[in-house]
Amino acid sequence: MAEKSRRTGRKRQIGSNRVSKKTNQLPWKQIRNPYPPMQVISEDHIASIHNAALEILENVGIDILHDGAKAILKKAGAHVTDGNDRVKIDREIIEKAIKTTPAEYTLHARNPVHNLEVTNGSIAIGSVASAPNANDLEKGRRPGNYEDYQNFLKLCQSLNIIQFIAGYPVEPVDLPSRTRHLNCIADMAIFTDKFYHAYSLGQERITDALEISRLAHGCETWDEFDQKIRLFTIINTSSPLRIDGVMIDGAFEMARHNQLCIITPFTLSGAMAPVTIAGALAQQHAEALAGISLLQLFNPGTPVAYGGFTSNVDMKSGAPAFGTPENTQAAMIGGQLARYINIPYRSSNANASNAVDAQSTYESQMSIWGAMMGHANFIMHGCGWIEGGLSASFEKVILDAEMMQMMSKFMQPPEITSDSLAIEAIKDVGPGGHFFGTQHTIDRYETAFYSPMLSDWNNFETWTENGGKTATERAHLIYKQLLTEYTAPALEQSQHDAINEFVARRISEGGVTGDF
Repeated sequence: MAEKSRRTGRKRQIGSNRVSKKTNQLPWKQIRNPYPPMQVISEDHIASIHNAALEILENVGIDILHDGAKAILKKAGAHVTDGNDRVKIDREIIEKAIKTTPAEYTLHARNPVHNLEVTNGSIAIGSVASAPNANDLEKGRRPGNYEDYQNFLKLCQSLNIIQFIAGYPVEPVDLPSRTRHLNCIADMAIFTDKFYHAYSLGQERITDALEISRLAHGCETWDEFDQKIRLFTIINTSSPLRIDGVMIDGAFEMARHNQLCIITPFTLSGAMAPVTIAGALAQQHAEALAGISLLQLFNPGTPVAYGGFTSNVDMKSGAPAFGTPENTQAAMIGGQLARYINIPYRSSNANASNAVDAQSTYESQMSIWGAMMGHANFIMHGCGWIEGGLSASFEKVILDAEMMQMMSKFMQPPEITSDSLAIEAIKDVGPGGHFFGTQHTIDRYETAFYSPMLSDWNNFETWTENGGKTATERAHLIYKQLLTEYTAPALEQSQHDAINEFVARRISEGGVTGDF
């Protein structure tokens, strides 16, 4: 927000980008992966999965629940039977269409400091998204609500390691469904200055989100807005082998404005996909190729990304499982498949634990390793997901932020120089001494090692004297502290007013129409 100073006449921005100095955060920095991507299977096997996916699209086909999309595919040469949603797409159509996909691009945040480059080896970490419930130690598990929604946004803005807003961190079900998106997208644009997501649930919601984003970025015209990627959406296929019409409506509106669409099949092995990882990945690849190709046929050059979300279910209960060995393998192989067709890749940090406990942490760590070593460019649900996505946890946001900060530090290989080899310091100390007091150590006292937010490295007696708090309890205190210290990021008053006026008008009109 901004106002004019009476003494200078200059516009003054209200708000700041202040971040807590009391928490041990790494400074804002886009993460780059310096390590070679993990090759879980051979290039020949990747080619086999790719060819299997093309065979699925040619011979089995995919249901496209959208007449306009079917017409586009039919014009391109796909086999479409009148009155039938099944579309069979020859491999030549797919291979030609995906050639127009951009291999890299820039995501433009409202604050240019928070822009994200999507290139080979780049990593961007997103918030938890789409949980129907919120959870913390104080109030327990409760249905998503507007107050918690706004508090999650404040945490996302306050934590440097959360680099984009991946969706509604929690669904505020106390807001009317037909106007909820207006409040939520406006809050993303005002409470944060990072790149963010809009749900592709029909054209109207996306149109409103685009307008709010245009106002937030201060674009006078749509031509100006369309020159940069300022918004993204996730297009989930309805596995197996179906793309819903409401998703396509939203995707087409995004593509019309050259905004980012991440095509993500939801392929749970043993439920909505074959029980073998190879079969599930073949289906995932087929669905992703179909969605990516459709958007390229609609608007060649539309920015897209390949989403991998293949995991497995518990075969006794049918419940989704995440952070499993199979999930980690699938995430890494998904990265291989995305690189095979030269398209940016999205993965996730997920777990199936019902509490912020050891299970939630080790399953998340497996997920994070799969995403990082699979060279994912986007890590969705990076901080805060528990209960298989049914809850967003405030404490888990902090625990995940800690793990992500540690991974970010891990992505910076140690410097090897004559000074860092410390031969003179070793000579000074000699056998049997210690390095606490050497000048070499003193010069690096504050920067030598990663300083964690959560770890308590005091001895047992000191720990118990201070209350003996677990990591989850310490995370609770940190999230509360960050909310207390939150300051809204700077935004011109005119842009703030324009957003509020638009939202108020659309709410007065009743929001979205139709059955969905």
